Amino acid sequence: MQDHIRERVLKIAAYLVQYNCTVRQAASVFKVSKSTVHKDMTERLPRLDEELATKVRQVLDQNKAERHLRGGEATRRKYQERRQRRISPPVAE
Repeated sequence: MQDHIRERVLKIAAYLVQYNCTVRQAASVFKVSKSTVHKDMTERLPRLDEELATKVRQVLDQNKAERHLRGGEATRRKYQERRQRRISPPVAE
């Protein structure tokens, strides 16, 4: 494995564990695709650091278990904001 890839994998893994974030959030921070983050964490990391890979797997499993809740919450907020815009009186200039 090339050095820059190894370094990226370890940095992303540490970030995921430290901030307990999603793959999309990590991908955004490190300016790579979520597919790259997922491949790095599931295929490359276990070959580099098994202990860190176990911690990352726990974060990924937790995110997977909670994603339906996050999606539902996002949908609820979306319609709540639409309702607020419709109800709000026009602002006088």
